[in-house]
Amino acid sequence: QVQLVESGGGLVQPGGSLRLSCVVSGTFFSVSTTGWYRQAPGKERELVALITSIGHNTNYADSVKGRFTISRDNAKNTVYLQMNSLKPEDTAVYYCNAALQRSSRLPPVDYWGQGTQVTVSS
Repeated sequence: QVQLVESGGGLVQPGGSLRLSCVVSGTFFSVSTTGWYRQAPGKERELVALITSIGHNTNYADSVKGRFTISRDNAKNTVYLQMNSLKPEDTAVYYCNAALQRSSRLPPVDYWGQGTQVTVSS
């Protein structure tokens, strides 16, 4: 069984920083692209950042470019999101996503974590 467990959320003042972590555990062949998404109250879930497994190529939403940094440690099956210069509009539940292959003969399938709340408020 595969699990994605996020941590690191919390309450922070505007201009502050947080670092989210997502650990992928269970039985699988490989982890492909991983990413962070967020969903604010009354809004649809949106992409925040993605990172590939090979080459660690990254992609960011325009709203977070220059403030957030996604990274991953393949040996630890962990993906991180460093969030700096946080704004009230960054308030949302942040979800970890990973495309996993359960075996070499199967295509990648998306898995999701349960989410971690990030609140930016003074």
